[in-house]
Amino acid sequence: MTDHSNNQEMLPLFPYMNRQEKLRSTIEKENLAALVLNPGPSLTYFTGLHFHLSERPIIVIFTNHKSPVTVLPELESAKTASLSYPLITYTYGENPAAWQKVFNEAFESALSSSAAESRVIGVEPRQLRYLELKIIQEAAPTAQIIHGDEAISSIRMRKEAGEITAMRKAVDIAQRALLETIPYIKIGVTERQIANEMTGQLLKAGSDPQFPFSPIVSGGPNSANPHATPTDRALIEGDLLVIDWGASHRGYISDITRTFAIGKADTELTHIAKIVEDANKAGRSVIKPGLPACEVDQASRGVIDNRGYGEYFTHRTGHGIGMEGHEPPYIRDDNQLQLIQGMTFTVEPGIYLPDRGGVRIEDNVLVTDTGVESLTNLPRELQVLEF
Repeated sequence: MTDHSNNQEMLPLFPYMNRQEKLRSTIEKENLAALVLNPGPSLTYFTGLHFHLSERPIIVIFTNHKSPVTVLPELESAKTASLSYPLITYTYGENPAAWQKVFNEAFESALSSSAAESRVIGVEPRQLRYLELKIIQEAAPTAQIIHGDEAISSIRMRKEAGEITAMRKAVDIAQRALLETIPYIKIGVTERQIANEMTGQLLKAGSDPQFPFSPIVSGGPNSANPHATPTDRALIEGDLLVIDWGASHRGYISDITRTFAIGKADTELTHIAKIVEDANKAGRSVIKPGLPACEVDQASRGVIDNRGYGEYFTHRTGHGIGMEGHEPPYIRDDNQLQLIQGMTFTVEPGIYLPDRGGVRIEDNVLVTDTGVESLTNLPRELQVLEF
């Protein structure tokens, strides 16, 4: 076991001690004995530590009464040597038979004198693997294990100034990459070729190598699939072309969609493009602190419903963005969660006509103290590319 409480070298940009203090308060409020995280965005958010999931399990145990406790392989221990906050570290070697004993010792230390009356441990269901779950169950056999999503999301949803700065940069990188890609789009070029060009332009513009997702490039009938994978289909005159892409900067992402016409599209396809543009504007226009998230969805969806295309809008209006491409808040018609200043999410209505084509317009927005700011500012109307 190692205690790094005296190491004062600061990790850059983000206030990890403040985040941990908020988490301790939330753990106490939720009457949890502990919150346990394994490698992923939330662990990085609260610690600044980056680990990848592997056959060697790593966890960090947070409680409301003492410093975080981590268990990790010896080969990863150097990552904890220069932290701005106290961290109690347990390490293990290469023999898997000896690992559980180390985890048992860490949990005994972390849970001793727990302020929680019950032995309830929160975890992150989307991230926790069976590997770590079994370790936790054996190390704390009398504990009840529940999802701790709300404890985590209540903190992560309200973005700090440094996070917003990083997201603005991710938007700028992505938008510049699209502008550099557009001249490459021509009749006869395939979806896959455009996606490859976009990938290169994102890197040239300064994106982190790990994108939030691979660019979605879908033309003609394929554009009616919201999550299409780029194919070798070549663009032809009259196609709609949907490009959904994003960049990453310092671990924070952008997620944008714009729709193009390859030459002149038919009247109905042009018509649905205008409807989606209006729906996007309607959704963005109502955003303000205190508004239930469902009302953003209802504002966008109402435009599409009222013009007769409701059955072709097949997904929610948006999702939170930050360290992950999809995170709370989710902008759907049953979500009563009230928006608060600092939330960041997408507004991305769409209409998808099977076997013909689809349109989606996606912006990244920030809830301000009085309303909303769109971080994205590329043209939203259907962009006709003439050749």
